[in-house]
Amino acid sequence: GTGTDNDLYINQAIVFIEDAIQYRSINHRVDSRSLGLYRWYYSRACQWILSLTITVILALAFIEKPSSLTITSDVRYRLPAWDPPCGLTESIELLCLLVFVVDVSVKSYLIGWEEFWKNKWLMAYILTLIVSLTDWIVSLSFFCMETVRIRRILRPFFLLQNSSMMKKTLKSINSTLPEMASVLLLLAVHLSLFTMFAMLLFARTKDGQQDKEWMRYFRNLPDSLTSLLVLLTTANNPDVMIPAYSKNRAYSIFFILFTVLGNLFLMNLLTAIIYNQFRGYLLKSVQSSLFRRRLGIRAAFEVLSSLKETPANAQQSYVSAGALQQVLQKAEMDSRCKQAIMRSLEMCSCDQLSAAQFQKLFEELDKDAIKQHPPSPGYQSHFMQKMQFAFGHPYFGYLGNVVALANIISICVVLVIDADKQPSERDDFFLGAINCFFILYYLLEMLLKILAMGLKRYLSYPSNRFDGLLTVILLVLEIATFAVYGFPHPGWRPELMGLLSLWDMVRLVNMLIVFRFLRIIPNMKFMALVVTTLLDLVKNLRAFAGILVVVFYAFAITGIMLFKGAVVPLGNTSNTSSRLIFCPLRVHLDLLLDEVVVLHSRELPILWLSLVTFRLMFFYCLLYLLSVNLICRWAKIYFVAWWLISSVIWVNLFVALLLENFIHKWDRRCHRASLSDVEYQRTVELMFRDVLEEPTEEELMEKLHQHPHLHLCR
Repeated sequence: GTGTDNDLYINQAIVFIEDAIQYRSINHRVDSRSLGLYRWYYSRACQWILSLTITVILALAFIEKPSSLTITSDVRYRLPAWDPPCGLTESIELLCLLVFVVDVSVKSYLIGWEEFWKNKWLMAYILTLIVSLTDWIVSLSFFCMETVRIRRILRPFFLLQNSSMMKKTLKSINSTLPEMASVLLLLAVHLSLFTMFAMLLFARTKDGQQDKEWMRYFRNLPDSLTSLLVLLTTANNPDVMIPAYSKNRAYSIFFILFTVLGNLFLMNLLTAIIYNQFRGYLLKSVQSSLFRRRLGIRAAFEVLSSLKETPANAQQSYVSAGALQQVLQKAEMDSRCKQAIMRSLEMCSCDQLSAAQFQKLFEELDKDAIKQHPPSPGYQSHFMQKMQFAFGHPYFGYLGNVVALANIISICVVLVIDADKQPSERDDFFLGAINCFFILYYLLEMLLKILAMGLKRYLSYPSNRFDGLLTVILLVLEIATFAVYGFPHPGWRPELMGLLSLWDMVRLVNMLIVFRFLRIIPNMKFMALVVTTLLDLVKNLRAFAGILVVVFYAFAITGIMLFKGAVVPLGNTSNTSSRLIFCPLRVHLDLLLDEVVVLHSRELPILWLSLVTFRLMFFYCLLYLLSVNLICRWAKIYFVAWWLISSVIWVNLFVALLLENFIHKWDRRCHRASLSDVEYQRTVELMFRDVLEEPTEEELMEKLHQHPHLHLCR
């Protein structure tokens, strides 16, 4: 009947508008039953359960054998890690896999059979579930004693497929790979040529005393290649050239040429090429998201226009304002946007909306989220008005910054004076007295600002919340210090009482004071610009960081399987064949390795492998082990592969994305007037709003007519 059709059109419009708000594709089933299932699937509760399931299945690696649930990683001091019984983690994993089976089943049904075969991610999703369930069955058949669990490496895929932004990022990286491969090939040629030169230049001679360079670094082709690869990261510089340089200073020319050509030219050329190819990634992604939003809104207009038949000679379709109000009341969207659209609709005098008017109403979704600060209290007293003007003036904040700077300088002076003194020789009277004075000033400043601005307006500024929170913490610590040790006096050195000594309490207070000095950032225009830009980037680069987590997790799990039983006890030379990675030798890399080389464990937990790969990503120090024979040849492949993916490729991709965002926001903010009472909260989609191209009506209608489940009358 007509009433049933009208209900269906209303529900379709609600779903299309929700798709537009979330930048989702509208290519899904649009019948009444499927729409109910669709809204249930994308409800907050359902998506929260799915996210929790992904978190749980990824966290299982920290509980499964070898467990990372220990306070210290040094087996000399830690208690035996908890070994979960067979079937415990497997049961949790099975529940998670069943949730994923339901997830992929619902997704496949909603998009339809025809769209399913076009969706490679869903097909990969099903394949991953089949392999995981098969491996799970094999694991139980071996009573959890199998050494290789393929499904653990596949777990990050569940995180990857659940984020559309992460998929777009991977697609963009895939398009960048050919250009990166050309530079990496040039880098490999550079490395190979200099390896051959090195083997000819540092060949073995009759004088064994002069062959230290050959013996340590260029004994054969693999060692020579490894030494120069590590030199490319500067991890073994200048160690690799010291023996040759001691023999003849002219040998340094070889190493200088290699470093300049490889490290300064080729590596930076790789960064430039990646930036050039990758810089349009985010803009293209946002352009695609804008098209999805416009398409969803236009689809809602088209189905709502079917509620009332248009005369045959009408050139345009129209939507009644009442139908739109009914849709807005049921749609899940931000209350601010909903209220703004409703106000605009009420202000519109026409009862029928054209496509352009309908689209214009939803432009509210594209606007900045503006946070208006509450007004200051109005005082009747003339004296209070003067107080409010004085303590609400920016100069009062500048005075507080000067006082904070004086506090930092006084702490530095005391630390320099007491740097070489023993704890028993220190007199904390001066430091305690100045801390007491400055903390009282900070408290007074906070109270006066609250008096001038009002509590609500004071708390509406993030800088004030940061300032006030640290002031309260400092005050509590100072009161606790006085309660335990009394007021400062000459010779103030009481013995340890309670959980913290006096020196620990003073250090904690001083660290918070130093941290509080960051309050000056909002008062320095360009520094505030840099910091706020970086903070916005951190919030908007979750997809990029998510892929990095996926790579970390996969490499850590792979390392657990490859290097199980590889680390031997210190001094144990009876089983040299099991020393796959680290030999029991002390090297000068204690800053990186800490107590790694004295581990007695024969199983490496995921937390430890994650720490190793994270350090290798930035510091390259583990690559030094490649050139001093602390890592066997086959294990080198693992570490070099991680270095190439994380440091050479991934860090450069991150730099490219960072530069693109930073330059755009820098130019935009430098030309925007500063408004003291308005705070703009921007997302990635809004950052590029002014450079995006609006899709034409022909493009939208062509895409709508290609919808596999929606059949329009025109």
